[in-house]
Amino acid sequence: MNVSPPVSGTELPAGLPSAAVVDLDAIAANVRVLREHAPKAQVMAVVKADAYGHGLLPAARAALAGGATWLGTAQLSEALALRAAGISAPALAWLTVPGDAYAEAIARHVDIGVSAGWALTEIAAAARDLGMPARVHLKADTGLNRNGCPPEDWPQLVEDALKLQAEGLISVVGGFSHLVSGDTPQAPVNRQQIDAFVAAVDLATAAGVRFEVRHLANSPATLTLPDTHFDLVRPGLAVYGLSPVPDRASAADLGLRPAMTVLGRVVNVKKVAAGQGVSYGHTYTTSTDTELAVVPLGYGDGVPRHASSAGPVQLAGRRFRVAGRVCMDQVVVDLADGGIGRVTAGDVAVLFGGAPGEPTAQDWADAAGTISYEIVTRLGGRVPRLYTGSAGR
Repeated sequence: MNVSPPVSGTELPAGLPSAAVVDLDAIAANVRVLREHAPKAQVMAVVKADAYGHGLLPAARAALAGGATWLGTAQLSEALALRAAGISAPALAWLTVPGDAYAEAIARHVDIGVSAGWALTEIAAAARDLGMPARVHLKADTGLNRNGCPPEDWPQLVEDALKLQAEGLISVVGGFSHLVSGDTPQAPVNRQQIDAFVAAVDLATAAGVRFEVRHLANSPATLTLPDTHFDLVRPGLAVYGLSPVPDRASAADLGLRPAMTVLGRVVNVKKVAAGQGVSYGHTYTTSTDTELAVVPLGYGDGVPRHASSAGPVQLAGRRFRVAGRVCMDQVVVDLADGGIGRVTAGDVAVLFGGAPGEPTAQDWADAAGTISYEIVTRLGGRVPRLYTGSAGR
């Protein structure tokens, strides 16, 4: 990912066919909003998957500038990249594999999530060889049935962890879990999971664990379920200004500012008669004499093909739809609805952003039948990230 000089939100430097402009100040502001929603908890900004496509290091620094005190990643490699860049804030990685870089993580003061006994064994072995204890967070499966220790195995995991702690090989500093339906606050499973998490924490505490932090809340729970806040909340999507509960509230309703604006430079405008098929398979046909604009962004850049003939694009201050199939490298826009004669090669199109009137990542998610998490995270490396704002710089 490219860390470039600051640009404005809709500026595309000369010679670039496309870019994602990331507003670092928006990330910092979003963290401040999340802190207001969870005033008694610390905030762990989740920066996994290249900070949901926004750029790991710039986004992490901006989140810390906004008041996050922890950073969260899925893989150890992501947390180690933070350390290699000189970021020393507490960091947790929770999705590790056998043979992972445990020794390096321990040496670089990265906390490690533990969901099973094999991980305890490998982490302890690395700590023994290194002569330095590992900081671990035990993860309880409270109903998601994904990663995490199932209830029937939890007592044994706690017992084994305490034995290793007594040997000086690990320090159990955290207990956590993950929600099934945080984006549906009224779902009964949320209360069931809160109760199951409290029971798991209580069992561990009774056995002798002294947790520094207990954490359960993701973005939607941080915003809508105060009972899940505990000592630490783990927002991801909301850090980047997108609503994790789009059926209930928009980003603006929640006080969040979308941080990413995806731009593409028009490469061709041509006149086409009525009744002409457009793009592969001619799944779209012009209804009138019109002009077509070609924008160099396609599924090779992460634009979802499922949004063919549906994805919104803003040109000349007006909103249009992709005409026909999304191609690997480009999309076509029919300018019939108020755009004829107003668009030329070199003009900048907005696929999604956050300014009033612009299409949003949620609009693209709706068009593709997916979630906004996927829209921003799937944006490919061929689209350079340009940064505006000063947070974390």
